[in-house]
Amino acid sequence: MINSIPKIAASSKIGGLLLWFLLVLPVKAQVLLVPDRVFDGEEIHSNWVVAVTNNKITYAGPESELKKRSSYTKQELKGMTLMPGLIEGHSHLLLHPYNETDWNDQVLKESPVERAIRGSVHAKKSLMAGVTTMRDLGSEGAGYTDVYLKKCIDDGIIPGPRLLVAGPAIVATGAYGPKGFHDGVNVPLGAKPVSGRDEAIKEVRNQMGNGADLIKIYADYRWSPGAIPQPTFLQEEIDAMVATATTAGKYVVAHAGTPEGMRQAILGGVETIEHGDWGTMEIFKLMKEKNVALCPTLAAGDAIEQYKGWKKGKEADTDRIAKKKQSFALALQSGVDIVFGGDVGVFPHGENYRELVLMVQYGMQPLMALQSATSLNARVFHLENLGRVKNNFLADLIAVEGNPLVNIEQMQHVRFVMKDGVIYKNE
Repeated sequence: MINSIPKIAASSKIGGLLLWFLLVLPVKAQVLLVPDRVFDGEEIHSNWVVAVTNNKITYAGPESELKKRSSYTKQELKGMTLMPGLIEGHSHLLLHPYNETDWNDQVLKESPVERAIRGSVHAKKSLMAGVTTMRDLGSEGAGYTDVYLKKCIDDGIIPGPRLLVAGPAIVATGAYGPKGFHDGVNVPLGAKPVSGRDEAIKEVRNQMGNGADLIKIYADYRWSPGAIPQPTFLQEEIDAMVATATTAGKYVVAHAGTPEGMRQAILGGVETIEHGDWGTMEIFKLMKEKNVALCPTLAAGDAIEQYKGWKKGKEADTDRIAKKKQSFALALQSGVDIVFGGDVGVFPHGENYRELVLMVQYGMQPLMALQSATSLNARVFHLENLGRVKNNFLADLIAVEGNPLVNIEQMQHVRFVMKDGVIYKNE
């Protein structure tokens, strides 16, 4: 449900005009949300209510202490936990699950138009699943379609989360796919290749000029299909890309899984490491020292292994899953900031909760997982007025059945979604 509009007879011209004015003119809305409990982004509270005026949170606390509470329209959320909207740290709105169409064929055979239409559907699914803000980390061969998707959401053309987009992403020449063709065949690539400091600087500037909110680089990758990932860029190339972005007020994130690829990206000044599959305690301690966060994307690896035939829960962990659990445990032990972000797109959009479930299954406390998906991600992504249920913060709020601190799987049961003060779901 989008907003609450009085019922007006469709046949009445006066009613039609009134409905039009209600839809297009700003109306001061005061809503009082009354759940069983409130997770404010840091801790959980019983017997709290949350007041919203227009698109801002104006009160969070005991109802008895709210002034003029009779002026609010009360919205009961019985049996639910109210919390900040989820902030997804790693997504690809322009991809869909690889067991439907593999990555190569999506890049090579699906047009940017088809992928944009898919992306609009994916954006709505994510919003309905409680994701009100999302970092989209690479259009994967679809150019700047993510930038235009963001514009369509911002302009109210389609519903979706607030987006932070990376554009095409940047890879070292020869390192990215699709590949496996003979040397006379030129195919579309999933990212923009560069070589040398000058090309790297130029491409960062191109992407920022075309609307990228941040820059994504691939600090390591497979040089040939099926090979073990290796570092790709020279340190001076990474340094130059980070300097170019930060000078313009942007930041850089790095796809990196090997210890050396991670080390070079960390020393270069990136703000988050994506994946980190082979991270060591030494590397995670370096990340903590340099204030670099980890986005482990547990759900992507879990999904890919199942696509390959792994029967989760019935068979022993694959080598990939076992290694991921080990590196995640080291990251937890090191105290590095851990970002909620599942690489959704590899698995179905709208099932973002999978990452939270796996974070807890792999050893993270539920409270810490919820903090990661709200207040921590807001801090890491420089979102100053999001991620908390707090006075004067933007009214991005969701409610889930039950108590996710008792059972994190409740995060798949989102019954209420408000973004920027507008109600998009109310079950």
